[in-house]
Amino acid sequence: MSAKRVFIKGNEAIGQGALAAGCRCYFGYPITPQNDIPEMLSSAMPAAGGQFVQAESEVAAANMLLGAAACGVRAMTTSSSPGVSLMQEAISYMAGSELPGVIVNMNRGGPGLGDIGPSQGDYFQSVKGGGHGDYRTLTLAPATCQECYDLTFTAFELAYKYRNPVLILGDAIVGQMKEPVTPREPLPIDPAEGGDWKLTGRGERAPRLLKSLFLEDGALAGQNRLLQKKYEAMRAEVLYEDFETADADLVVVAYGSIGRIAKTAVRALRAEGLKIGLLRPITLYPFPEEALRALAAAGKRFLTIEHNLGQMVDDVRLAVRGLADSDFYGVFPGNLPTPDEFVEPIRAAAKGA
Repeated sequence: MSAKRVFIKGNEAIGQGALAAGCRCYFGYPITPQNDIPEMLSSAMPAAGGQFVQAESEVAAANMLLGAAACGVRAMTTSSSPGVSLMQEAISYMAGSELPGVIVNMNRGGPGLGDIGPSQGDYFQSVKGGGHGDYRTLTLAPATCQECYDLTFTAFELAYKYRNPVLILGDAIVGQMKEPVTPREPLPIDPAEGGDWKLTGRGERAPRLLKSLFLEDGALAGQNRLLQKKYEAMRAEVLYEDFETADADLVVVAYGSIGRIAKTAVRALRAEGLKIGLLRPITLYPFPEEALRALAAAGKRFLTIEHNLGQMVDDVRLAVRGLADSDFYGVFPGNLPTPDEFVEPIRAAAKGA
């Protein structure tokens, strides 16, 4: 693909970003609202010389991702909320085995089957591990179609940098909207990538073993110490958008599509003379704790807005504890928010109501 701008959906931008990042295996199972991704990759992936497999289930797709990752192939799976729930065992195995791969969750409404509309109800599942055991997935939250493209590109780089699954958390708004996107030049596939660990057939080299089972005395504790150091190192990858926080009395904290909608409301209130700012986390794990704490130390107050019943607000409150607190405004999944809906809650929080 050339660097000429294209007008595409967020879902399609994720597929194009994966191809540009060198992804050559895709495994998935249909579920709304992410179906545009496998639909476009079903033809684009083979055309790029890769493999596309519609698996028999989300469980199968995630385990196929594990297998491709063990061979050092850049691979991806995508789904929406209940489908990602079915993938959690395999994702935990990948984290425990230190295998890189990219998982996309275009969050839909819940709990249960819910609906096919947008929601941010999968925040806890995404940033707290989601499956069994102590592990973390580096989690990226796009708010635009360009970020869908760019963060997918970044996700593959980070997955291989840390030998860890990386999750992209979007929703039906981000996935279904269309915007101009400027593609990057595709990455050449490096045949030496993962050369010291990937399984390629033994040949003349020493044997290799990728596993998440550690039964020897002290072995699992040692593996968990190693993983914990990795998760701490991920803090260097923190990304966030800081909008008009320098002179703000109140800082709105919101991510993904809600961060984008809230930004419009912040602009409207700024035009009225209210000193409102916005901090939009782009990495949900690692979370921008230091940025929030610095704002709290400067005397700012906070309002967290989410498309759920209250999840990220816990991390905001932990980040600013001892210095400040955060109010909360939640949009119930099943409702589609607009900037106008956020104006009054923000105004009330700014006045201390």
